Amino acid sequence: MRILVAEDEADTARFVSDCLQEQGHDVLIAPTGPEALHSGLTENVDLLILDRMLPGLDGLTVLRRLRAGDVKAPAIMLTALGRIEQRIEGLDAGADDYLVKPFALGELLARVNALARRAASVDVVTHLVAGSIEMDILRREVRRDGRPVLLQPREFRVLEELMRHPGEFVTRAMLLERVWDFHFDPQTKIVETHMSRLRAKLNDGGLPDVIETVRAVGYRIRNG
Repeated sequence: MRILVAEDEADTARFVSDCLQEQGHDVLIAPTGPEALHSGLTENVDLLILDRMLPGLDGLTVLRRLRAGDVKAPAIMLTALGRIEQRIEGLDAGADDYLVKPFALGELLARVNALARRAASVDVVTHLVAGSIEMDILRREVRRDGRPVLLQPREFRVLEELMRHPGEFVTRAMLLERVWDFHFDPQTKIVETHMSRLRAKLNDGGLPDVIETVRAVGYRIRNG
């Protein structure tokens, strides 16, 4: 894989780069936010490793702009900020994983490999339909009755999970794992909050609610 490492600490960047290269990866290093943004937009990279506190432009802003620029490469956010709210903020910005400094190199490599396997096994279906809702996964577009619905990255992923399982209930635990990569309950209302926002956007204009909720069971998208 071709991996962009955006890290301003030279020793850390060099250490991570050397270890990734030993695993057979091609590595680009960007020591500042603007350089990371430029490389992410102009180079064909397969994975992003972004430090949150980059000089010139912070890692969250870099990631948001890359996502807005249609860069879909998986992203791991590195940070010394470990509070759950900060992790959620990074994931909502479009990160696929989050690693708190100081970290073990073995854990970083394991997460890189996990994202590589996930990318290789993604379902080739790129267009989903559920009743009046259409989703173009490649273009990151959603329409209801032909009208565009503008969603944030995590709202899009929640809807994608529901549409990939038509007629089936998707549990809160499944959403936490598949959308936020949480293998534990963060004891927040993150799923409920995103589901509420998603509903509001899909039902804008007084349209019927297309998401069914069953307490202690999960969520299901209606096909009608």
